[in-house]
Amino acid sequence: MCDRRNVRRVNAAARPALVPPDSPLADAVLERLTAAYAPAADPVRAQAAAAYMKHVAPFLGIPTPERRALSRAVLAGTGRPDERDCTAVALRCWRLPEREYHYFAVDYLRRHAGRCSSGFLPVLHHLVSTVPWWDTVDLLAAYVAGSLVAADPALGREMDRWIDDDLWVARTALLHQLRYKSATDAERLFDHCLRRADHPDFFIRKAIGWALREYAKTDPTAVRAFVEGARDRLSPLSVREALKHL
Repeated sequence: MCDRRNVRRVNAAARPALVPPDSPLADAVLERLTAAYAPAADPVRAQAAAAYMKHVAPFLGIPTPERRALSRAVLAGTGRPDERDCTAVALRCWRLPEREYHYFAVDYLRRHAGRCSSGFLPVLHHLVSTVPWWDTVDLLAAYVAGSLVAADPALGREMDRWIDDDLWVARTALLHQLRYKSATDAERLFDHCLRRADHPDFFIRKAIGWALREYAKTDPTAVRAFVEGARDRLSPLSVREALKHL
């Protein structure tokens, strides 16, 4: 696992860095954010959090309820962002090493994903492929990628490309329909599952099962039929997760 993370970090470092656009709102938010988070750091909690997250990033050690309360105070009176502001806040948070800043960006994008257009997709790709781990990728997949594709269904073709990308980008494609329920494009979901069915990594196999299990709440017959037809291609983990509640 550590070796795979190191390879992904090297690959991410080789990509051209995205430059945050100018944004007075982002300037204000980041100034208030760093002023609020830094004094709340707890080195002991930080070590435990980093270990739990396999040292994908350093932590400040701020408990989630406290972090969210601080975030609310940071954002009080800052106004509604546009896509440029969202881009600037996200990219500037991602440049900070501690994971809590990344969590702030994820929460900010979840709240304002509807203000972003298809033009935000390269930024999202950067976020899910830079310092990637399930704690940020899964929320970005379900709430940001999912929102973008729902607003512009043509972006589904981009997900068809993402499914063949690296591990975390592919996981994003697998999970972007998690909240769609009856609006799920089942043909695309099943196609994506089959295209990565032979992937050896736990996080892809788990995502396949999770995506299928979630859709099974809407159409259990379709999921059961798909799994039975593809059982010889899907991993036991994917099958077990997909059929957990069927």
